[in-house]
Amino acid sequence: MSAKYFILFVQLIALVNVGAQEVDPDLIHVRNRLDSIKSFKADIMMDVDISFINMPTKYGKVSYTRGNGTKITSNDFIMLPKRGLDLTMEDIFKYPYITVQRGVQEIGGIRCKVLNIIPTSEKADFSIATLFLDKLNNRILKLEVSTKKDGVYTSFLNYKQKKAILPSSVEVQFEVSNVKIPLRFLGKETKVDKSALKDEEAKSGKILLQLTDMNVIL
Repeated sequence: MSAKYFILFVQLIALVNVGAQEVDPDLIHVRNRLDSIKSFKADIMMDVDISFINMPTKYGKVSYTRGNGTKITSNDFIMLPKRGLDLTMEDIFKYPYITVQRGVQEIGGIRCKVLNIIPTSEKADFSIATLFLDKLNNRILKLEVSTKKDGVYTSFLNYKQKKAILPSSVEVQFEVSNVKIPLRFLGKETKVDKSALKDEEAKSGKILLQLTDMNVIL
């Protein structure tokens, strides 16, 4: 069964099982907390872990304004699309969806509630997402997204402070064969092993982001 039809099968089974289930109340708390953010700014430091790319650490700034999305500025790199820096989860919550409970799983010693998010609108750019919720602090620790065009992304969100609303670092994992992110933000002083790049075997990659001097306005 192809990945496309498997995802459609999962969606169908979920719809049959939950019917007109409303959004999970714990997710509503998390979403309301993120929706309270009017804007934020931060400095970012980015490293890439991909076997055939040798890129020095890059630096830039990220800013967000409610209604205008997230913007990244840098003299070092261009990062498109902005997967992994949608810290307010606007893309996930943009269109109507249903939720399906998937039990409990531990992330970094924290018991997380696991939820599937299945969009009910064709406008959504993903087919299914899995969120790992830290209910105690009302925030997301892990996010897995099956996009319609850019493959599957897995993001790990780390928080320095117990009550922090936004993470201080993010690790985004993906399959290089399915996405073109690495070649879109390489910037200066970056070397690519073209022979390894042409290798058809699936390769995994990571984007490592550190956010400092965070200024959040609620």
